[in-house]
Amino acid sequence: MTAYEDFAGREIVPPREGPDPVNVPMIRHWAEAMGDRNPVYLDDDAARATGRPGIVAPASMTQAWTMRGYAPAPGTGGTGAEELNALLEKDGFTSVVATDSEFEFHRELVVGDRVSVREVVESISPEKSTALGVGRFVTTVRTYTDQDGEVVAVQRWRLLRFRPENQAPKALRPRRRSIGTTRSGSRRRVSTGW
Repeated sequence: MTAYEDFAGREIVPPREGPDPVNVPMIRHWAEAMGDRNPVYLDDDAARATGRPGIVAPASMTQAWTMRGYAPAPGTGGTGAEELNALLEKDGFTSVVATDSEFEFHRELVVGDRVSVREVVESISPEKSTALGVGRFVTTVRTYTDQDGEVVAVQRWRLLRFRPENQAPKALRPRRRSIGTTRSGSRRRVSTGW
């Protein structure tokens, strides 16, 4: 069994609660950014008129409630995630691109819910040649739960970790030249760069 195969079934992010509860200001920003005018996201009466308990968050926000900030606290990555990243980087898989994400939603999130996430490696492919370079597809399953431990959504997340292909150096742009005039009135070329 390879070091990569050993990761199958391994938890790489232990259960971690998101920094904020589901809240109307974040829902508003999301809905405005997405151009989504569904009233159940911002109008309590409209949401209740559809049989909901109140304002709900767009399903597409599920992951947002558990995302770390730009300066996460030390140790919030999970030792398994750090170990996997170190292994991939050691083998030269230093670039990454998300290839796909599939969600299964169990219930809508309501204002006040506290969302947590746990991530487990489903599989890591053998090396594959891609247009981006040789790489490995890393598939994980993220399980989102509420404050009572009930599953609210499951996400299958796939990344390609790859070694970038060597690319020919980009051609340098020629310097722009301008014609200047000297104090004596004669013309000469002056390099001004870009």
